[in-house]
Amino acid sequence: MEDFVFGSLSTTEKRLNYYQKWRQGVKHHSQITPRAPQAGDSPVLTVIVGLPQLIDRIECEVMLPETAVFPFNRSETKWDLLNWQYLQHWQVTLPPQPEGTIVRYIIKAYPADDSAPILADDGEIFSYYVGHSAPPAWSQDAVVYQIFPDRFYPGNGRAWNPTQNLNDIFGGTLRGIIQKLDYVAEMGFNAIWLNPFFPDDSHHGYHATDYFSVNPRLGTLDDMRELVQTAHSKGIRLLLDFVANHWGREHHSFQEAIRDPNSPFVSWYNWIDYPVDYETFFGVMDLPQVNVNNPEVRRYLLDSVRFWLGDVGFDGMRLDYALGPTHDFWTELRATVKQIRPDAWIFGEVVETPTTLLGYEGRLDGCLDFSLEQAMRDTFALHRMTISEFASFLIKHERFFPESFSRPSFLDNHDMNRFYFATGHDRRKLKLAALCQFTLVGPPIVYNGTEVGVRQRKSMADPGSQGMEENRQPMLWDGEQDADIRDYFRWLIQLRKAHPALRHGRSQILQANDHTLVYGRVHAEETVWIALNASDEVREVTAVHHNHQRTFTLQPWSGDVHCFE
Repeated sequence: MEDFVFGSLSTTEKRLNYYQKWRQGVKHHSQITPRAPQAGDSPVLTVIVGLPQLIDRIECEVMLPETAVFPFNRSETKWDLLNWQYLQHWQVTLPPQPEGTIVRYIIKAYPADDSAPILADDGEIFSYYVGHSAPPAWSQDAVVYQIFPDRFYPGNGRAWNPTQNLNDIFGGTLRGIIQKLDYVAEMGFNAIWLNPFFPDDSHHGYHATDYFSVNPRLGTLDDMRELVQTAHSKGIRLLLDFVANHWGREHHSFQEAIRDPNSPFVSWYNWIDYPVDYETFFGVMDLPQVNVNNPEVRRYLLDSVRFWLGDVGFDGMRLDYALGPTHDFWTELRATVKQIRPDAWIFGEVVETPTTLLGYEGRLDGCLDFSLEQAMRDTFALHRMTISEFASFLIKHERFFPESFSRPSFLDNHDMNRFYFATGHDRRKLKLAALCQFTLVGPPIVYNGTEVGVRQRKSMADPGSQGMEENRQPMLWDGEQDADIRDYFRWLIQLRKAHPALRHGRSQILQANDHTLVYGRVHAEETVWIALNASDEVREVTAVHHNHQRTFTLQPWSGDVHCFE
């Protein structure tokens, strides 16, 4: 089946085009070593120049914490086969700064022909935050439940609204979530990622018109405060779904901007042809992109962060389309968050290369692990990758990312076909993939309904489908739930909580072939082995490592776990 992949790198052609442009012009791409400078570090900045003309000199103009100019030095010259030209690498070392400092700068390249200077990355303002970059300790033990408010539970004894299609309002509410917190806690989840709840006319909440209130159809601000407080009383933290790149065109600032060319709100947006054409989120005219470099826009967004984390009490944020805003915005957001709530967990939705993800280190605590998600779908659902290929990917993937970079894992979410649907609604394959997810290092996220067998009727790519809405079927309750799947997820959560090696251990591949995989997670005095059979036949596999040996007999599309003390 065709599996929907969100993002700009979903095809080989898009990837080649991306890589070619990545090396053209004067590019910095926030390349800093170390990526997350600490107090006392002297970070090295790198610029790559791919131009037909010769560059005579490059300067780093620092604006914060105080103005200064630092000249770059040529470091090396390389040949770029894809662009068929030489690439010049330049570097400069900046002085160390104390903890909590924001260093903000631009980079100018001066051509040898005395023509106008060229700004790196088309004039982007760069910055980094000096300080501790590791995610909060509690995030390593998190098991996150993603709740889509309109499709979760109506509450107060109400039934779902009568609907004609999946774009209609089904009637889930904050009161419904509060009334189902016991279910969330009994399952073992200790964090909730709450999809957007701001006022808007959509069922999904991503066309927000106000960042300081609650959509009336979902409830009130008092309901939200009660939800946060009640969740905390049950040991459940709340994560805010925060969109800094765009909002709905009905936002008061946009409506005033298109009515009045003299309005100060005009500068809140990036206009192509005022007032009819403007930068948007992937061409969706109902979602104008906001100008995060405008001080008033930035103040509005950061004040919203202060309100929800500081006043209401959210414990962290999932940052929607983090690729959109500049790194400088995320630098300032991190500084703001750490002032309000030092133990907040902030991770981004960045559907990009692993190298790009690492560029957010020191600004965000980490990013959603889309590469792992795609590999698990390809292995356990779509059969595009053998399990031995998956094992090879896994070990390289974990070596690539530092332990300090948080990589929450997931099988599906509200923007892609449900994993269960991708398996052909095969319980065995869903459970096997979930076993793998819950025994790897990244904090697992479960999209509401995945744990109880919610089914999807059509692929997002099928003729006549309703697109992304296809995977947003309402949550199942009471006797509608698949008890076998639900109980298995409850067992997985308890397994992960019971064994520190699954949350903190290092991984080791013990045995892998085209059908089976055995890997270990090792931490302190504990070792956990996980065996997976991704085939249609019963398989027997023996793994040996040092003084440990174990033979697993695995049914088709099943797994097993063994713990050594």
